[in-house]
Amino acid sequence: MSSRDIYYSEKYYDDIFEYRHVIVPKDMAKIIAAKKDLMAEKEWRAMGIQQSQGWIHYMYHKPEPHVLLFRRPKTC
Repeated sequence: MSSRDIYYSEKYYDDIFEYRHVIVPKDMAKIIAAKKDLMAEKEWRAMGIQQSQGWIHYMYHKPEPHVLLFRRPKTC
């Protein structure tokens, strides 16, 4: 998988966290759907996802398993 095939949303915020979603190619959906736990940074980086430090994979978007949801505490 090429890193060019991965889409990164703009960041969005609430009072505590900044968020973004990452969309990987749909052919990765079977691999992602088989996971029962959230991915550690080492796992999502191994998939080719590139983000700055501090992002945590906190949820799967069940209707679309190729959409991964990330967040990190706001620093401002």
